[in-house]
Amino acid sequence: MTPDTVGLALLLLGALLLVSKLVRVGWKLPQRLHLPGSVIGGGIALLLGPGVLGRLMGWLSDRGLGGGLTEGLSRGGLFGPDVVSVWSALPGLLVSVVFATLFLGKPLPRFRESAVLAGGNLAFGVTVASGQYVIGLLLALLVLAPLFDVPVISGALIEIGFMGGNGTAVGLGDTFDRAGWAEGQDLALGLATVGLLSGIIVGVVLLNRGVRRGASGFLGSGTGRTDKERAGLVERGDRSEGATMTVHPSSIDPLTLHVGLVALAVLVGQLILTGLRWLERALWADAVQVMAYVPLFPLAMVGGALLQLLIGRFDRGDVVDQKTVERIQGLSLDLLILTSIGTVPLRGITADLAVFAILAVAGILWSLCAFLFLAPRMMPDQWFERGLGEFGKSLGITATGLAMMRMVDPEMKSSAYLAFGYKQLIFEPFFAGGLVTAAAIPLILSPHVGPVGFLAIMAAVLAGSLFTGLFVLGRGRRR
Repeated sequence: MTPDTVGLALLLLGALLLVSKLVRVGWKLPQRLHLPGSVIGGGIALLLGPGVLGRLMGWLSDRGLGGGLTEGLSRGGLFGPDVVSVWSALPGLLVSVVFATLFLGKPLPRFRESAVLAGGNLAFGVTVASGQYVIGLLLALLVLAPLFDVPVISGALIEIGFMGGNGTAVGLGDTFDRAGWAEGQDLALGLATVGLLSGIIVGVVLLNRGVRRGASGFLGSGTGRTDKERAGLVERGDRSEGATMTVHPSSIDPLTLHVGLVALAVLVGQLILTGLRWLERALWADAVQVMAYVPLFPLAMVGGALLQLLIGRFDRGDVVDQKTVERIQGLSLDLLILTSIGTVPLRGITADLAVFAILAVAGILWSLCAFLFLAPRMMPDQWFERGLGEFGKSLGITATGLAMMRMVDPEMKSSAYLAFGYKQLIFEPFFAGGLVTAAAIPLILSPHVGPVGFLAIMAAVLAGSLFTGLFVLGRGRRR
C-alpha cells in the first residue's frame, strides 16, 4: 500500500460525502427517512465496491462475459482493492477519535451522574448479550442439534456474529477448528454481515416509526418544516458560527490546535491501555485475561476526560472551543459510518442455510423485542436515542450503534453518546468479543460446564440484568 493509495482513498471519501449530500438535497426519500449523508455515502460505496459491483463482475467474469473489464472490477469494484483496504482500516481508528472528543471543551460530569447514566445502557446491553446466548443455546439443544445435526456450539453464534462482528468471527477461527466445526466460522461471518445490514435497515424503520409517534426529542416528523430543512440545509437567518477563533492563526491555526488536543487524548488512552495490559501480564495473566479484550476507544474517552480535567484546571484563556471539537467529532463520525457500511464483506452461505436462517431470524427478533419492550423501561430518560444506539450495537459493531445515534440525534445533544461510551468501558471486556465471547465455545465443550451449564450461567446473568434494569435502575424503581 503506497502513500498515493492512501491519499486517493481519502480523496474518494470526500467525493462520496459530497455526492451523498447532493443525493440528500435532491431526493425526497432520504429526506423522509432522515438518512444522513454518511449512511447514503456508505450505501453508494457498498453498491460500487467489491461487495455488490465486485461480486456481480466476478459472476460475469466466471461466465466469460465482459473480458478484462469484468475481471478487473471483480477484485475491488469501482474503487479497487487497495482503496477498499484503506477504508477497512479507518473505522477502528476513527471510533477512538469520536470517543476522545466526548469530554473536550465541556464540563465533566460527576461520578454519580456517570454511573446513573451508564447503568441503564449497561443493564440493557448485558440483557441482550446474555439473551443471545440463552436463545441460541435453547435453539441448539432443542432444534439445531437434533434436526440438523450441527454441534451445540452453534448456540454461541448469535452473540459471536452479531455483537462480536466480523473481527471476532475471524479471530475465533482457531477455536472453531479445535472444536472440529470449521463451518461454524463461515456461519458466524455470515451472521455478522446480516447483523450489520439489518441493524441499519431495521434501525431506519424503527427510527421513522418513533419519529412519527413523537418518541424522538431531537427529530421532528417533518410537518411544518421547510424544503430546505428537510434537505438538511440551514436557512440564512438561522445560521450560527461553527467555531470560534480562540488562538491567532499567526501562532497556530485554531483547527490545528484542536486536532492536536484530540490526538493527545487518544495517545493518553493508548498509554493507559498499554499500562493496564502490562500490569495484567505481570500479575495475573496466567489465570485470566481481561484487558486483552478491551479496545482502545473507551480508554480514549478516559484520555479525553483526563485531558479536559487538566485543561479546566490550568487553561485560563479558554482556548478550547467546544464547537471546533464538535466539528472534528462530526467529521470523524461521518467518515467512520461511511467506511463501516461501505466495506461490509457480503459473504454467501453455501451450507447450513436452514441453521443460518433460524439463528439470524431469532437474533434479529430478540434485539427488536428488547428495543421495543425493554429499552423504554430500562432507560426511561431519552430511551429512544439511547435504545436505538444499543439496538444497532446488538446487531453489529460499535459503528452500527454510532450510525443509529447519528441518525436520531444528528447534533449530538442527547446523553446517548456519553451513556454508550461509559457502558462500553465495562461491557467490552466481557461481551462483544471479550472474555465471555472467547470462553463460550470452550466452556460449552467442557465436561465440567457443558451446554446446559453454560445455558444456566447465561440465564442467571439474564435474570440479574433484567431485574437490575427494570426494578433498580428503570421505571420500576421510579414507581
